[in-house]
Amino acid sequence: MRLLLYLFLSFAVTPNPAPRKQLPQIQIPSTPQWCRYLPRPEYKSLERVPVSDRWFEVYKVAPNTFAIYEPHQFEETISYLMLGQTRALLFDTGMGISDIKKVTAELTPLPIVVLNSHTHNDHVGDNWEFDTVYGMDTPFTRKNARGSREDAQAELETGSICGALPKGFDAKAYSTRPWKITKFVHDNETIDLGGRSLQIIATPGHTPDSISLLDRANGLLFTGDTYYPANIWLYRPETDLDAYDASIARLAFFANQIKLVLGAHNIPVAPPSVLGRLMVAFQRVRAGQVTAVPSGTPDQVTYTSDGITFLMSSNMKFPQR
Repeated sequence: MRLLLYLFLSFAVTPNPAPRKQLPQIQIPSTPQWCRYLPRPEYKSLERVPVSDRWFEVYKVAPNTFAIYEPHQFEETISYLMLGQTRALLFDTGMGISDIKKVTAELTPLPIVVLNSHTHNDHVGDNWEFDTVYGMDTPFTRKNARGSREDAQAELETGSICGALPKGFDAKAYSTRPWKITKFVHDNETIDLGGRSLQIIATPGHTPDSISLLDRANGLLFTGDTYYPANIWLYRPETDLDAYDASIARLAFFANQIKLVLGAHNIPVAPPSVLGRLMVAFQRVRAGQVTAVPSGTPDQVTYTSDGITFLMSSNMKFPQR
């Protein structure tokens, strides 16, 4: 009886226990799926050139030719610096997340001309830093030269960054800054770098102002986003599939005249044979011979043929198999 009374009184006079304090949860960021494929093994066979900015990796892909790679953002954009005797050409200026002009200054003292493979934001990010910028003579080019905040901010969405952003980078203020076009250029025009000539080949389709560059003497073809070894984006409103079809057929004509194909994303070098495969793969897609596969993104599907994949709108209608 005494024990029962003790228990009763203890229960009656003991206040309710204080609620347990909730410890803050530690958020452990998951590694984006695309990031798990890095470093890409193909880079082991290339000569890496040291630069001070860790956002970039630079590789010598041919004599006096450097691939400037941005592996820490999911686009994995690649710009190219080509040296002549009197000046250099920078084919694209990347994301604009870090300072590509500083990198080029470490690679060459030559004056630099900028020319873009096309004017999507991931290829023009540091155009504003350069005094000489050539552009294709199209309304699409003029419009994009005004810059864009919305497109730039989309590049920083969750899962788009692998590792750390550059020190001091202000993500909230990130935008594609406007730049000045100092000269308009056209199809088949030649740019002389002094002892090295580059021919502009208009390859519209991905965008109205897409171009490739042919370095005939060195056997190099720079294809921008017309070809690269990853899902080739052909779903945006500015994409013209008929123009793209004609452009890749034009590029296939050069396969026997070159040694390397150099695209603008993921991996910088591919064999010339890929140009014929690209043309046939796209023809098979348009003929309805390839099955669409959901991409995981609403309204987009992929078509894969012979190892080449196109990312396209699900609203595209092709003949049924």
